[in-house]
Amino acid sequence: MTARGGRARRADATANREALLNAAQTLLAADPHASLDAIAHAAGLSRRALYGHFADRESLLREVISVGAERFNRIAELTDDPDPRVALARMAARLWREASAVRASANIALDDAHVAQTVQALAPLRRRVRELVADGVASGAFRRDMPEGLLTFLVERTGRATLRELRPSSDGAGTVVRVVLSIVGVPWSEQAALLDAHPEVLAAE
Repeated sequence: MTARGGRARRADATANREALLNAAQTLLAADPHASLDAIAHAAGLSRRALYGHFADRESLLREVISVGAERFNRIAELTDDPDPRVALARMAARLWREASAVRASANIALDDAHVAQTVQALAPLRRRVRELVADGVASGAFRRDMPEGLLTFLVERTGRATLRELRPSSDGAGTVVRVVLSIVGVPWSEQAALLDAHPEVLAAE
């Protein structure tokens, strides 16, 4: 085999894998139980070709989670503000929009069967949430009537529960932001003033 032939085969393999992941994102966003046959067909490939990239359905789901987690973690790492209330609100809004864009990853992440893997994949995001909670508590912006660890846990669980119940909508980001800020102890009246002062938090990006 020539070097050019080898490069062509690798390029085809990369393109096929990308097509399978894109098809999985599209189908699993609508139906978390979409079959491998349906995903392969949507990618324009055979089931046999799919098995050339993924040993089984679980390995495909793990890759979909990984792709989504990379995007979620990047948002968390790049979101910051001197005011921990604004930083947390901005992160919540951005994560909501991203979850809407890669709904398949969000659907799988919310599935109890994949909690352990999701927790591991989202370690950078979870670390950033802990940092923001600690900053908010230290500054007095967040409630101090419970341990930081418990407050972080409540933010994570509430965000997950809210994602499970909500569907993509024009006001979804606003709902998530208000729920998360309420959990950390920011009064609703203060939330309104905060969001009025920072309209970019809920502005579509």
